[in-house]
Amino acid sequence: MKKLTFLLLFAFIAVLFNSCENPGQALFNGENLDGWDTWVGPVEEGGDIVGLNNDPLNLFSVVEIEGEKVIRISGEVNASLATKEEFENYYLTMEFKWGDEVFKTYNSGLLYHSYGNFGVGLGVWMSSHELQMKTGSVGDSYRMGKSYCEIPMIKNEDGKFVYSKDGEIKPSIPATDTRIIAKDADYEKEHGEWNTVELYCYGGSSVHVINGNVNMVNHNSGKYLGEGNIEALTKGKIQFQSEGGELFIRNIVIKPIKEIPEVLLQ
Repeated sequence: MKKLTFLLLFAFIAVLFNSCENPGQALFNGENLDGWDTWVGPVEEGGDIVGLNNDPLNLFSVVEIEGEKVIRISGEVNASLATKEEFENYYLTMEFKWGDEVFKTYNSGLLYHSYGNFGVGLGVWMSSHELQMKTGSVGDSYRMGKSYCEIPMIKNEDGKFVYSKDGEIKPSIPATDTRIIAKDADYEKEHGEWNTVELYCYGGSSVHVINGNVNMVNHNSGKYLGEGNIEALTKGKIQFQSEGGELFIRNIVIKPIKEIPEVLLQ
């Protein structure tokens, strides 16, 4: 345990050193949602899709909490908040916490390498990899729409596929039993506390880090175009989901990297 703690500290120091050279890009300017698009699905069952940059329910807004402006996502209906810009080979950090309003459940996600049209993923979101933010599942890896990757995994006694650093690397494919790979441990904080999410993406690999703990590693990222037809996927937009519960987000910063620290991949 002491060795692992030292290695993680070393990785953090390495990232911090690189950060000093490049402070990165703040994706939220602290004032408004400039640089972001919204896409809203039907606001009532069986209704029409609301569509692009039309948010009649004010699902996405900027509010003040304890003297700090943050992004509020209401969660009332399924919708996307997406960067206009694409990103590749980066280290992203952000913080989130849940509010008090819940319409279905405390559910959202950080969707990365997002590509193509809105609506391909569950009728609302762009195809992407999802770093799950749903309470109880923070850090899970989900294939949204037409995405593909390979993950070291095991099948537990409940028949659930779970990330395991010593597991066999197998495909995670949409619309199959491996579309969701559960994190290996739960590091989410108590409701109402700020959680820190770190996402490392380089080449075809990505690592999910929750409150300082690695709990998912993905490899060979791709677009799933049919059985045996995989196209490399190494960049895309960032999306956040409105999906059932009130969510607050702050301090979204993205920085270019030249590699993922090896200790995180191990």
